[in-house]
Parts: sequence; C-alpha cells; structure tokens
Amino acid sequence: MKQLRLSQLCQILVDHGFPATVEGEDRLIDAVNTLEAAKHGEISFLSNERYLSAVATTGASAVILRPGLPVPDGLAAIRCEEPYSALTVAIIAIHGYREHPQWGVSERAAIDPTASIGNRANIAAGVTIGANATVGDRCTIYPGCYIADGVRIGNDCIFYPNVVVYDHSEIGSRVTIHAGSVVGEDGLGYAPLGEKWIKIPQVGRAILHDDVEIGANCTIDRATLGTTEIGAGSKFGNVVVIGHGTKVGRDCIFVGVVGIAGSVKVGNHVTLAGHVGVAGHLTIGDNATVAAKSGVKNDVPADSVVLGYPAIPIAEFKRMVVVQKRLPELAKRVKELERELEELRGLVDTPSPQGAP
Repeated sequence: MKQLRLSQLCQILVDHGFPATVEGEDRLIDAVNTLEAAKHGEISFLSNERYLSAVATTGASAVILRPGLPVPDGLAAIRCEEPYSALTVAIIAIHGYREHPQWGVSERAAIDPTASIGNRANIAAGVTIGANATVGDRCTIYPGCYIADGVRIGNDCIFYPNVVVYDHSEIGSRVTIHAGSVVGEDGLGYAPLGEKWIKIPQVGRAILHDDVEIGANCTIDRATLGTTEIGAGSKFGNVVVIGHGTKVGRDCIFVGVVGIAGSVKVGNHVTLAGHVGVAGHLTIGDNATVAAKSGVKNDVPADSVVLGYPAIPIAEFKRMVVVQKRLPELAKRVKELERELEELRGLVDTPSPQGAP
C-alpha cells in the first residue's frame, strides 16, 4: 500500500477519465474501506443513496460520492459522478494488485522434458506439467496445479493452488484461474444401451481466450466434439459449471453458482446473476441479463432482462408478482361469489307456493 493525499488521488481519477474535485481538507489517505469499517486515514465511498445515513457515522477521513449529497462537518470528500468506478481506481492506486511469490522454476516441480516454459515463469514446488505442454512468459503457477499433456498456456497467466487443466486444453494470455478450478474435464456424455449408460469419448477441447478470469471451484467441460470456448474478457465467480460444447461470448460476467448445460450459445456481454441455471442447446443473445435464481428453459433474446422459473421478461414477471400478492384476497372473493351463486340457485330451484302466479 502507499499513501496519497486527496488531491493526488483526485488527479489520478481525472487522468483516468473521471472528472473529480476535492472538498475539504487535503488529507493523507493510506487505505480504502467500507463506510462501516473505515477509520482515520482511510477513504470510503457511497454509490447508493440508500446508505446515505452511514456517511454521517463513518469513521473515514474522506468519502467518494456524487456532487450535491450532504456530508457531515469535518469529513472531506471527493466529488465524482461515478463513485463506484472511482473507488476501483482508488483501490488500485493505494493498494495495488496482489503481489505473487517469486519462486522462479522450482526444482521440486515435475516438468516433462518436452514441455516448453517461457521466460521469467514462476512455477512453485508441487506443480506437474506434462509432455509437450507450453507455458508462456511470466506465468505464475501455484503449488498443486496439474497441467496435462499438450496444454497451451499464453503469457502472464496466474493459476492459484490446485488448478487442473486437462490434456490439449488451450488458455490465452492474461488468464487468471482461482483455486480448485478444472478446465477440460470430460463432459456428461453417455449413450443409453438398454438399462445401462455407455460413455461417449470426449474428444473435443476446452479453450479460454485472453483476459478471462475464472473463480474458485469452477468446472469447464471439454467438448464431446469440437470445442467448449470462453470468450475474451469474460469473468466467472465461484462454483460456475460450463457444460460441454458451450460457447460463451466476449466480456460476459457470471456470478457464483451458475450452471450452463451443454451446447449453449451465449452472446457477448451477457450477465448471469447468482444461482442461474440454463438448459442445454439454447441461445442467449448479446447484452442479455438473467436475474438471480432464474431457470432458463427457452432462448433469451438480445438486450433483454429475464427473471423467474421458467425465466420470462422481467416486466411480465413483476406483473405476476403483483397478482400473486392478491391471490389470498382473490381466493376469498371467489368463495364469496360461489356462496352467493349457491344462494341464487337455491332461490331459483325453490317451488313457488300453491296458487302463486
């Protein structure tokens, strides 16, 4: 971490394209923290006005927030129209990115003599790299990783402990894979034979393009035939499962506990929120968003937002919720109408007194 005055941090924001101004004392800042946990010498932020009350009680020395929002006396501020993006710049400027240990190539790594290791590679003890594998320049591979035969890895990649990359998978440059994730394992491919299941050899590959980040404990199946692909710039949270033959486009973001079945085509810049499930052989269009806990059973059009199980357009889902809230009232009204109907039927069916017209 390094210390910066608010005026210095403000200039960094301006240099990154975020017009910003300092309000109050030009204080020295040495950390970024939440409004609740921040203390003297730290800066926090407010991007959602719902939490404005927390600004009044924060222990931070300064806060990043939009122009016009009130701050208590004595609290310095950086005013910026995009506080959340400005916060990211502040974290990078003060805290930087994680620094990795520098092992060089450990003598206790098991590297096949036919493997190609790039310049300034950083390979820990306990790593296994198979025959004819290629590891690019400046890659960092933590203990317990297994890189199988014929794998190709680009430059500046980071593999955290216990990452497994199956044979002939391909990883682009600047790819980060977090602990326990697996790339290129066999997909769920079985053919029925009577009451038995016969395994279909999974002879395809898995490809991760440049600038992908994969969270912890994710799995990306190799294709039965052809390729499973994750497009450049896409980011996954933890426990994301990608089925065989699925193609994910560029700059997608999948939050944790997302499952996509096989042969799905996902467009560019698609967001899948937490706990989303997608059935096989579907298409999700560019810029679509699937809200949390949704189950996708049909194609999702480009530029749409869907929610629910089965997932439907969010406006339609909201109308359904409104109706569902009224169901007890409507059920009560139906019972009253049924009772009134029975009373009317009773009047109709009652014989007229003798001699009545």
